[in-house]
Amino acid sequence: MAIIITDECINCGACEPECPNNAIYEGGEEWRFSDGTGVSGEYKRMSGDAVDADAEQEPISLDYYYIVPDKCTECVGFHDEPQCAAVCPVDCCVDDPDVRESEDELLAKKEAMHL
Repeated sequence: MAIIITDECINCGACEPECPNNAIYEGGEEWRFSDGTGVSGEYKRMSGDAVDADAEQEPISLDYYYIVPDKCTECVGFHDEPQCAAVCPVDCCVDDPDVRESEDELLAKKEAMHL
């Protein structure tokens, strides 16, 4: 599964630098698959469709920090626990009930992003 940031976020930004996949963005900020990863050219999303890794994507939230599910690996392969949740002062980094992935899927996603 991926992690989401709830609307209880206080926009402190503590989570953003902790993410090894650069999957966390400030509210309203556009994002790219290539940001902080080894991805370039065409990249296949979890949904199966392909996008240009350098193309700007629409922000998921306009009001508070957000996590891109396609880039989140719950820190699997990097740390023993999601670092965003570990540093969040208000405990608003929680499991995303809509995105469920096995450890093998998370490791495969990590490998695809960090060539």
